[in-house]
Amino acid sequence: MSNGRILHTMLRVGDLEKSIAFYTDVIGMHLLRKNDNTEYKYTLAFLGFGDEKQGAVLELTYNWGVTEYDLGSAYGHVAIGVDDIYSTCDAIKAAGGNVTREPGPVKGGTTEIAFVKDPDGYMIELIQNKQANAGLEG
Repeated sequence: MSNGRILHTMLRVGDLEKSIAFYTDVIGMHLLRKNDNTEYKYTLAFLGFGDEKQGAVLELTYNWGVTEYDLGSAYGHVAIGVDDIYSTCDAIKAAGGNVTREPGPVKGGTTEIAFVKDPDGYMIELIQNKQANAGLEG
């Protein structure tokens, strides 16, 4: 599998339009495509910062009539690199987003991170782009 790549991460959501608005208006992604499956009663929406051929995207799955999910204890977060973590968090708060961890260095290191919670309670980690490729090192 040396030529594999991550295509998308799927999250189940309880209110598709609210989630699409969060990821587009608050986080800055674009709705790339959306389709309904009437036979099996679900809708898929794919969102990202660019073309799916260039990078991974989020797949939001709405199972018709299901308004909430137990997120469990295994889920961690989706990480997004940003150019300026401080102005990004200010913009997210101004757009009504919930910044649950203000930007600053990771514990025990210097990489600057922040956390945002989406409408379904999923955590989104923001990482300063200049440090994103190095992981969470000092």
